[in-house]
Amino acid sequence: MIALVDCNNFYCSCERVFNPLLRDKPVVVLSNNDGCVVARSNEVKAMGIKMGTPLYQIREVLEANNVAVFSSNYNLYGDMSRRVMMLLSEFTPELTQYSIDEAFLDLSGFGEGEKLVSYGRKIVKTIGKGTGIPVTMGIAPTKTLAKVASRYGKKYKGYGGVCIIDTEDKRIKALQRFEIGEVWGIGHRSLDKLRYYGINTALDFTQKSESFVRKLLTITGVRTWKELRGESCIDVEELPQKKSICTSRSFPDSGLSELSSLEEAVANFSSECVRKLRMQHSCCTEITVFAYTSRFRLDLPQHCINRTIHLQVPTNDLQELVSTAVWALRMDFRKEGGYQYKKAGVIVWNIVPDSAIQTNLFDTIDREKQSRLAAAIDAINRKNGHNTIKVAVQGTTDKSWHLKCEHISKQYTTNLDDVITVK
Repeated sequence: MIALVDCNNFYCSCERVFNPLLRDKPVVVLSNNDGCVVARSNEVKAMGIKMGTPLYQIREVLEANNVAVFSSNYNLYGDMSRRVMMLLSEFTPELTQYSIDEAFLDLSGFGEGEKLVSYGRKIVKTIGKGTGIPVTMGIAPTKTLAKVASRYGKKYKGYGGVCIIDTEDKRIKALQRFEIGEVWGIGHRSLDKLRYYGINTALDFTQKSESFVRKLLTITGVRTWKELRGESCIDVEELPQKKSICTSRSFPDSGLSELSSLEEAVANFSSECVRKLRMQHSCCTEITVFAYTSRFRLDLPQHCINRTIHLQVPTNDLQELVSTAVWALRMDFRKEGGYQYKKAGVIVWNIVPDSAIQTNLFDTIDREKQSRLAAAIDAINRKNGHNTIKVAVQGTTDKSWHLKCEHISKQYTTNLDDVITVK
C-alpha cells in the first residue's frame, strides 16, 4: 500500500504556525511581486475567492473581511517543508518527496485495514504536533488512487485525516464521485477530449478499453488508466529529468533601466539555474538570456533582448555560466532610448547528465581545476549558508530588481535576526 501525505493549505499553514492568532481567521498568500492569490485558507475558499485572482480586484473584499494577507516567504516555506519530510522519513524506509508539500510513503508490511489507518493517524498526529502543519493522508494500492483518497480525506472531516481505499467496493465508490478533471495526470487538453466522449468521472474513464485510452491519450494516459484500476505503474523517481531550466522574474514598479541592475539580476538568475542543475546532477550545453520591456505600456519605447550561446563543453560551473549570461546581456543591451525592462530571465537547456560529458579537443578551460574550485565553494556555502561565496557581479546591495514583498512575514526558522523572542 502507498500513502500520499499532503499538507493542508501549506503556505497559509506555515504563516499560522508562528502567528496563532490567525488559526481560525482567513489567510491568503500572494504570488511574486504581490500579484495574485496563490494560497487560500478554508475560510477564504468559503468566501468564493478563486486561486489566481489578482490582488487589486479583491483588495476591498479582503479588507472588509479582515483577511490576513502575506507575500510569499519561500525561505520559511522551504524550511518547514524540510521539517515535515524529516519527520515523515522516520515512519517508512522509502519516502519520495513529490512537491514542497507532498510526499509518497511506501507502507508495505505495516499491516492492512484498520491497523494501517491507525498507523496513518499516528503519522498525521506526529506531523501536526511536531511542526504545527496539518496534513491529510490518502492510502491506496497505487499513487493515483492515493491522490484520490487524499482528496476525500481533505473534503470529509469524518475520516480523521486518513482515508483508505483498500477494497474494490471502496475504489468503485470513490471513482464514481470523482470528476475526471481532478485526476492526477489528466491535463486540460486531455479533459476536453475525454468529455467529448462522455467521460465525466474517473469511473467512466476506467471502464474504457486500454486500446481506446492509448489512442486518445498515448502511453501516459494508459498509465493513469491502469493506476485507477488498481495496477501500480507510476514511479515518481523514474520521471524524466527537466530538459530545460528557467529562472526569471518580473521587476516591480516601472522596471529596470540601468545595465548594472539588470546585470546583477541576470547573474543571480544564472546562479539559481546552476543550483538546480547540480541538484539533478546534470550540465547544460545552451544558455539563453532574455529581457523585455512591458508589452502593456505602449506609451513607452519597446525593446526585447534574446540571445542564445552554445557552450563548447557541457557545464554546470557557476563562474562560467554567470559570465556567459552577463556577456550575452551586454551584447544586446541598449544604453540609449530610455528602455525600462520589466522582465528578465535565464534558460539553460540541452541538458545532459554530468556523468557523461563530451569534451572538446580545443577547450581552453582547465576543467579539473574548475571542478576543484567549484567543490570548495560548494563546501563553504553548505557550511556557512547559501551565497556566502558568490560571483562579484551578483552584487550585495542593489535591491531594485528584487521582488515586491509588502506583506512578507519573518524568516522565523532560517534567520537568527527573525527568531521569535519569548517575553
